[in-house]
Amino acid sequence: MQKYILPFFKSLSRKLQEVLPKPFSFLKGLFLRLIRWRKARMQRFKSLSPRRKLANIGFTLTWMFIVYMIMVDTNFLWLFGKSPSLDAIGNPEQNLVTTIISADGEEIGKFFTENRTPVEFDEISPKLIEALIYTEDERFYRHFGIDLQGVFAAFKDILTGNPRGGSTITQQLVKNMFKTRNQYSTGFLGSIPGLKLVIMKTKEWVTAVKIELFYTKEEILTMYLNTVDFGSGSYGIYTAARTYFKVHPSELTYLQSATLVGLLKATTFYSPVLNPERSLARRNVVLQNLADKEIITQENCDLLKELPLQLKYSVERSQDGEARYFRSHLARFLEEWEANSGYDIYNDGLKIYVTLDTRLQQYAEEAVEKQMKTLQKRFFEHWRGQNPWRDENDEEIAGFVENIARKTRHYAYLVKTFGQENDSVWYYLNEARKMKVFDYEEISKDTMLSTLDSIRYMNHFLHTGFMAMEPATGHVKAWVGDINYDFWQYDKVAQSKRQPGSTFKLFVYTAAIDNGAAPCDKRFDQPVKWEYMEKGEPKVWEPKNADWTFRGNVTLKYAFARSINTVAVQLAKEIGIPEVIKYAHKLGIKTPLEDMPSTSLGSSDVSLYELLNSFGTIVNEGQRTDPVLVTRIEDRDGKVIYTPAKTTKRVIPYETAWLVTELLKGGMTEPGGTSQALWEWDLFRYDTDFGGKTGTSSNHSDAWYVGVTKNLIAGAWVGGEHRSVHFRTGRLGEGSRTALPIYGLFMEKVLKDESLKHYRGRFPTTPSQEISKKYKCQTYIPRDTVPEMEEEEPVVDEEVFF
Repeated sequence: MQKYILPFFKSLSRKLQEVLPKPFSFLKGLFLRLIRWRKARMQRFKSLSPRRKLANIGFTLTWMFIVYMIMVDTNFLWLFGKSPSLDAIGNPEQNLVTTIISADGEEIGKFFTENRTPVEFDEISPKLIEALIYTEDERFYRHFGIDLQGVFAAFKDILTGNPRGGSTITQQLVKNMFKTRNQYSTGFLGSIPGLKLVIMKTKEWVTAVKIELFYTKEEILTMYLNTVDFGSGSYGIYTAARTYFKVHPSELTYLQSATLVGLLKATTFYSPVLNPERSLARRNVVLQNLADKEIITQENCDLLKELPLQLKYSVERSQDGEARYFRSHLARFLEEWEANSGYDIYNDGLKIYVTLDTRLQQYAEEAVEKQMKTLQKRFFEHWRGQNPWRDENDEEIAGFVENIARKTRHYAYLVKTFGQENDSVWYYLNEARKMKVFDYEEISKDTMLSTLDSIRYMNHFLHTGFMAMEPATGHVKAWVGDINYDFWQYDKVAQSKRQPGSTFKLFVYTAAIDNGAAPCDKRFDQPVKWEYMEKGEPKVWEPKNADWTFRGNVTLKYAFARSINTVAVQLAKEIGIPEVIKYAHKLGIKTPLEDMPSTSLGSSDVSLYELLNSFGTIVNEGQRTDPVLVTRIEDRDGKVIYTPAKTTKRVIPYETAWLVTELLKGGMTEPGGTSQALWEWDLFRYDTDFGGKTGTSSNHSDAWYVGVTKNLIAGAWVGGEHRSVHFRTGRLGEGSRTALPIYGLFMEKVLKDESLKHYRGRFPTTPSQEISKKYKCQTYIPRDTVPEMEEEEPVVDEEVFF
């Protein structure tokens, strides 16, 4: 030891003399006076009696130890490294769970890296406290953070070859909260072999004493139980009680408490899940400790020892809970706020109050499941014995499955192992292995499939997105991002962007009306030709109606309700595609749109999220209110740290919004309106008006429906994961038959629920401002002139564009 210490101090002395000559001279003089004083004391010491010598030695060692601890705590001359400060001890940092609370007051999920929810002392079972103290620190209420009796006993055991722990609960708390052994440096002396452990242990002692000065014993026990790791991702007693026994900490029995306390010695070695026999033995040791201290009788102890572990084990994951697609989007939405505010939603123990309502969310999920399950059966039957991935000529796409396989992690691993396009790569991609796949009956189905076969299987499924929001407030009330979050995390509400088809006509008609047109104006439904330039080459676009027929002179109101393509194209041609795009962006579309004629019929991709927002602007009388996800965020102390800025802005005149709302309502009132399929559901006895718009892309890859009422709007998209996967006919794949039923099922449940009756209501019959344009025109078609197919199937006119 001497060969390390002396050279070190000589080197340190030289450096201090060079850098700090005056302070060094002062310290040197002080040190010399101390030496002279010690020599005098030693002369006096020799003259003392043996008894007084012993007392003097004890006193000297005590004050030297105190001085040493002060030097370590203050990092004297940077020799010992930093220790936890008084501020850190008074305001300890912990990684806490952030809770997400719905608009109706329900907890729908959590964000966390360490699943820890703090509890108060009176929320902890006294049985757990007793089991903890009499197992981990029986003199807890008598010591000041350091149990000297325990330290000497531990030292004695080390000398006899039977080492054991001597840390008090307070010292263990220091390790849990401040990580003194890896987060704090040990200074210059810590580099000397053998001294690092001594310095770290000293810091634990000093911090433990300071904690005992700052906090009561009950507070120390509470902090300890809130910070300790119980294994299985359970941080703190609240999570541990829920994970292992599905109870609140206040409900823990002696049997359960003994199991949890037994874990503390080694969470993996004594895990009741991984090592039940060891856990049982350790639990019984804890029970015996309670009997030895007469907390329970020996007879009761023996009876408890005979019982099994009685676990109700369930690990809570951060993705568990309700509305998982919504919560995933919420995390992405809050990223910018985190960066600007400095808060961390995964560790800061916040409370996030969101706009989503669990009742509407439940109805949305039920509607999606029912319709998609029915739709999937049709899709399987439609493609029985064939693969649904097809090109524009209805030919199966060669290499479709293989190209998807090349994007998988399994393929990357095989290429790294065997080399690019090696035969072994494809051999193993075709080799069956155990995996889980989605199934509507079993949800998660265990099976044996190769990677390529699993891709074939999973790409036979249709997908969906659904969202509901209040048009006046922008509050998002329901959000379903796909058919199953475990298998498809990619959100079809906000992340996915697809061709909106005829739902995009909302922007064409809004732009036209704001530029002078009126609902009762007429256009001739006839073949349309649009000549334009693309990449310097002349092009001609000739869109057709879905049923390949023309109806002659019709009102704009009727043309919108029947989704007549040729009329929408004429309007777009009159005002120009740039003008249409301008209004799309005004109303709520943020995605860049193509300046192409076909954009008028929805060929340019958008998300359901922004499309629904745009419809909301119309229903909200021309005032755009961007979707609101969060009403407020509170920190761990209940202080409000975030409220959303009000973003309501008038983007189109009241009159234009009123007239376009009349067009949306026309889908229910005009002959053959595409929203009239809603009559299939029980929606019309709740004094509520409906409007809406269907949409279908040209090859039926994307089917849409956006439905509106005065107080609630909702939209659905249905399609394949890949655009090449779709129905082959409009009769099966159009929006009114795929997406609209989700809306109908959802609204049927919402309107029936008396607790949600505030979503009922009719649109105003009298405008609050003067309307200068004619809009009260009703198309009449004599019954004997209506084609037979239209009479039986009123919703047949879906859009087609080329």
